[in-house]
Amino acid sequence: MTEASAPLPLTPARRTGRARPGWLVPAGLIALGLVPILAGAFRISSLAQGGTVTAENARFVDSPVPVVVHIVGSSVFLVLGALQFAPSLRRRRWHRRSGRLVAPAGLASAGSAIWMTLSYSIPHPAGPALWTMRMGLGIAMCAGLIVAFVAIRRGDVSTHRAWMMRAYAIGLGAGTQVLTFLPWTIAVGRPPGEAMHAVLMGAGWAINLVVAEIAIRRGRRTAGRAARAGALLS
Repeated sequence: MTEASAPLPLTPARRTGRARPGWLVPAGLIALGLVPILAGAFRISSLAQGGTVTAENARFVDSPVPVVVHIVGSSVFLVLGALQFAPSLRRRRWHRRSGRLVAPAGLASAGSAIWMTLSYSIPHPAGPALWTMRMGLGIAMCAGLIVAFVAIRRGDVSTHRAWMMRAYAIGLGAGTQVLTFLPWTIAVGRPPGEAMHAVLMGAGWAINLVVAEIAIRRGRRTAGRAARAGALLS
């Protein structure tokens, strides 16, 4: 190959342009989780400083450990979990090392959510439907993280990826619920009642799980095409 026909080297600008889309998903996930993370930080700060006990915060003042564990575990899980979606980081040791923090943080988040659902007296508008969803999804998140851990230990990357994405979708529910409640608040101008509160909460989790399943199926199709192409070339 002559110098005239040799391909031009990839310039730093071109590399940056190609790398940028790989960070859109992690950045979007962190942005979505920012509201519950900041709300959690404010909750911990309020508990540390003391203050007026109300019907809304009495359960946290009486038993602060579960909510503190939940906020810290959820914050670590949402931020480090989002970074796991960055292609450049998945190809490095960082992905495996941070995963050793992501899974325990996720279990702390889900386990403390179950603990609070069982032990706290949650005020209106929470009701039996929301209680059932919280219990079911908390258990599902714990199970998903355990299945993902067992899968990666035996080298099953596809199963590990799928169940980590499902667990993350559940854990990110509080972020999406901000978006499901916002239209109601703007349109109606008052808090929803018990039934609608459960619907809007459930919608946040449902949206996340549907998006996760779409991403899982697309990933499997892409992997399948790559495997078939490799078989043809071998």
